[in-house]
Amino acid sequence: MPAITEPKLISGNSNMTLAKAIARRMSVHRGMSVSLVDARVERFNDQEIFVEVFENVRGEDMYVIQPTSNPANDNLMELLIITDALRRSSASRITAVIPYFGYARQDRRAKARTPISAKLIANLIETSGVDRVLTLDLHAAQIQGFFDIPVDNLYASPVFALDIEHHFKGQMDQLMVISPDVGGVARARELAKRINAPLAIVDKRREKAGEIAGMTVIGDVAGKKCIIVDDICDTAGTLCKAAEVLMENGATEVHSYITHGVLSGPAVERIKNSVMKSLVITDSIEQGEKVKAAPNIRVVPTAPMFAQAILNIWNGTSVSSLFETETLVPIYEGMYQRG
Repeated sequence: MPAITEPKLISGNSNMTLAKAIARRMSVHRGMSVSLVDARVERFNDQEIFVEVFENVRGEDMYVIQPTSNPANDNLMELLIITDALRRSSASRITAVIPYFGYARQDRRAKARTPISAKLIANLIETSGVDRVLTLDLHAAQIQGFFDIPVDNLYASPVFALDIEHHFKGQMDQLMVISPDVGGVARARELAKRINAPLAIVDKRREKAGEIAGMTVIGDVAGKKCIIVDDICDTAGTLCKAAEVLMENGATEVHSYITHGVLSGPAVERIKNSVMKSLVITDSIEQGEKVKAAPNIRVVPTAPMFAQAILNIWNGTSVSSLFETETLVPIYEGMYQRG
């Protein structure tokens, strides 16, 4: 059934830069101005969140852009309250666009008497009135099954593949993709397949939580330019240690491609001082000046991909077409040239 209303975007305070970039990109695709719905998302003195939407949204197809990154609880509550405001204002459909899905690492009961917080968050999002979720690189694919509404999970690997082909032109035969742990092998293999590179694994052993006892490289990395692939970089301890181990095992260079740059605590300083030549992250989480000033951290945009995904959902066309690198070449226009 053809869409009647135009897609309308609204954003919380979590990543306004990305929301505006998505709106600009949609304006280019549509050939008409697409702007964020005028609203205020503020705090009362006791830090309770208040939302007021200044435009009519009755019968509209709404897209709420709000990563639930640090501060996770505040940003999650903003998402829920914006959704409630839209639902009570008779919006016809509400899609939560969550570039970074917080609490995703708590996706199972690893030990007795612990929560499955990701399932609780899914329940809260559904109960608030969200009809559909659009996200990027969920920490665990099974989280899609925690929802009883459609969940579209985009992947950063096609964008990373384009970036690697662009920045390592003429050196592709020297590359080796590295999974920083056994659990991330599927993600690393996916990128390795896209760029036609071999795969190795860094196997880590922990004596207790937060402390790495030792690391072993499974595979021959000697003489290779290693590319570590993961979905989240938090304190960067594992990442920097893995880079050291790879260099000790004969790697010529180490680069990292991580979807979500959480970068808590000492992460930025660790990365700046590490043997890693570069860390590439997406803009799923808004970064501060510290990250922007780091000489070996680079941010690739996700706005072109999210803008196209929103338009595909609005049009009722395939979102999975964005899983292919070829589909993203025209979307990213002059940024990456192939061939």
